[in-house]
Amino acid sequence: MEEFSSEDSGVQDVGPQINGLVVRILETMSVLLVRVRQKVLEIAVLICVILLLFWVALFLYGSFYYSFMPTANFITPVHFSYRTDCPSHHPMCSFPVANVSLLKNGKHQVMTHDQSYQIVLELEMPESPANQELGMFLVKISPYSKAGQIVDTSTRSAMLHYRSSLLQALGTVVFSPMLLTGASEQKQSIIVELYSEFKDNSYKPIVGAFIEIPSQNVQIYRAHLYIFAHFTGIRYLLYHFPLTTALIGVMSNFTFLSFITVLSFLQFNLGSRRISGKTDMQQEEINDQDDLDDQFEPQDERNAPASTTDLLDSPIFMENVDTMECNSVELEESIPDMGVEESEDSRELAEDEPICEAGDGEMILRHRHLSQGMIQTSQALTDTIDKNYDRVGVCTSF
Repeated sequence: MEEFSSEDSGVQDVGPQINGLVVRILETMSVLLVRVRQKVLEIAVLICVILLLFWVALFLYGSFYYSFMPTANFITPVHFSYRTDCPSHHPMCSFPVANVSLLKNGKHQVMTHDQSYQIVLELEMPESPANQELGMFLVKISPYSKAGQIVDTSTRSAMLHYRSSLLQALGTVVFSPMLLTGASEQKQSIIVELYSEFKDNSYKPIVGAFIEIPSQNVQIYRAHLYIFAHFTGIRYLLYHFPLTTALIGVMSNFTFLSFITVLSFLQFNLGSRRISGKTDMQQEEINDQDDLDDQFEPQDERNAPASTTDLLDSPIFMENVDTMECNSVELEESIPDMGVEESEDSRELAEDEPICEAGDGEMILRHRHLSQGMIQTSQALTDTIDKNYDRVGVCTSF
């Protein structure tokens, strides 16, 4: 029986320990879960902030690139027109002329002021006997402003490349399959550089150009006008190395924004800590002042002299006054009548009135001269109390 009882007592001793251990494990797990949740939330917020800063940096670089970089290339077809109502048998009564618009989508200007451009006209001309006999011919361009005013004029010469009859025969034999299938044609592309470095005038921006070929025998398949921008400096790097400059620009913006964000976060934390510290200091000062007030207020109240009104209104004073009146009556009755005429001194004594006054821890019985007290004013009453009062005893209560 003793063994069973010892085992039961051991089990009972182990039970609370196991319960305490389980409680500690649960508390530790709950604390760990709270910390893990807090860390996960902080990491999620950090990732969101980083993504936001990255997108803002990308947007800033894209906006800068769009506003800083002008149009690099502009291509537009050139459609020539001419008169055909000739009195003679010649099919062309006038030179071929084309009016080319230099506006993107009919609204935005192609050229930016203070930026140099190269303007080139490409002509696809057949190797026909008329063009070969034509020899050199001129190409004239006249840009105009929105008001229709001619801003500048440029004239360049051009011609077909020379090919001998033997070379033409050999080329025809070699490329005959492609020529027969239509994959190739006997034509030449003539590149005419009209402007090598043209800069638009900000006061007279160009919106179009007239292109004229002063020759009635020229034959043209099609024509295109090309405008190329000659970039220098940062624009040259942005145009010729777009990926490198984009990476550098986005990372620079991201670094700058991250630096500003970190500084703002630190400033906010320091400001909140300062405010909380000031608040705590003010609260401590208030608590210290309250403690000092609590320590010194009872002592001040005990040491402060009691006013006349408080003494008169106190219940102890009223009770002592009643006792004093009773004692004075008994005292008068106990004094025998000696049959002596009343003198001025006796009348003055009769006018005396006993009164109790608060002293150092006890009530003092004094006599006050009513004849003198009635004459004194309320302000001088306090001053005359000590002079006209005579201590005659101690008030007692029954």
